[in-house]
Amino acid sequence: MIGSGTGGLVTLTLSRPALVARATAAVTQSIEIVRRRIDATGVIDPQITRQGSSHIVVQLPGISNPDHIKKLLGKTAHMTFHLLDPNANPTAGAIAPPGDEFLPLQGQKGTVLAVKRRVEVDGANLSNAQAGQNPQTGDWVVNFTFDSIGARRFAKVTRDNVGKPFAIVLDRQVISAPVIKEPILGGQGQISGNFTARQATDLALLLRAGALPAPLTVVEEQTVGPQLGADAIRAGAISLAAGFVFVILFMGIFYGLFGWFANLALVVNLLLMLAVLSVLQATLTLPGMAGILLTLGMAVDANVLINERIREEVRNGRTPLSALEAGYRRAYGTIIDSNMTTLLAHVMLFIFGAGPVRGFAVTITVGILTTLFTATVLVRLFTARWYVAFRPAALPV
Repeated sequence: MIGSGTGGLVTLTLSRPALVARATAAVTQSIEIVRRRIDATGVIDPQITRQGSSHIVVQLPGISNPDHIKKLLGKTAHMTFHLLDPNANPTAGAIAPPGDEFLPLQGQKGTVLAVKRRVEVDGANLSNAQAGQNPQTGDWVVNFTFDSIGARRFAKVTRDNVGKPFAIVLDRQVISAPVIKEPILGGQGQISGNFTARQATDLALLLRAGALPAPLTVVEEQTVGPQLGADAIRAGAISLAAGFVFVILFMGIFYGLFGWFANLALVVNLLLMLAVLSVLQATLTLPGMAGILLTLGMAVDANVLINERIREEVRNGRTPLSALEAGYRRAYGTIIDSNMTTLLAHVMLFIFGAGPVRGFAVTITVGILTTLFTATVLVRLFTARWYVAFRPAALPV
């Protein structure tokens, strides 16, 4: 900060590095708030990235109402609580007294209220906000809850100003100005303002996500049709099918009957993965397809370990039944350890990742869990049934 003064007037100006730092922090904070707002709308796999020093790129697949999303993102949603000045005259042409400002009342065109500039409670102290209905009137309202600091300030201002109007201001517009009937000590309150269900839900969403540090404006908007994405999906499906076929051929050629047991379990594994992802309502994106293909390759790793272990036991002179038992038992430790470390890595990827990265992590995580079942339990069941039925004198390994 740079200071200068002449004639008793002191001027403080932020330095260039300080301005750049504040702008960078504002964009970073805006990205997080935009992400929270979009996640609350239920959009699947949004991509929110930074472009340059002051731009944010938002890509939302499959949305049916982009105007609604733009409206949510365009609101700063800075809510504050103020007392009204009963002595001020907010008529046309009047000048607001020192310490006051004239703000419009939402839903009543031409109505202006004299609001004191002093912020009694800031919306940053809200811990939760939910849309609901007033049980007495049936009107839609927004129920909010303060954190400990906000609850203490809210209790003090309502206790000291019983019988006075209390303005709730959102983005320099009064949305409600109820009279304080009694002290509100529980840190909870209610906003009413002739809301529709959609308006109450959107307002609660904005308050939960937090206020933007600066307004956002749409610089450019593009809509990509399904034809462009269809080519990429088709290429991904072809690569998935080709990889699946190559894995099956490899296992069948190198491990014979036991390899085909593994292939049968691999088909069941794929069906289980798709079923679980469907239950989770996960979108099958290109990273998701890559995750499925990678999981199929990882799934047969367990069977490769088991089959190689069985071969080793056969070379050591064990009987078929003894070789099977030893092969499965001694390979289990390695299989569990390797899959658990991979599972832990992808859980962390899901927790700290975003967008397509999280989709990839979900696919791999589901695939690991289904693999532990199919590659060990299911394949061992197939092998046991085969052995009981044929009682071979030698194993086909």
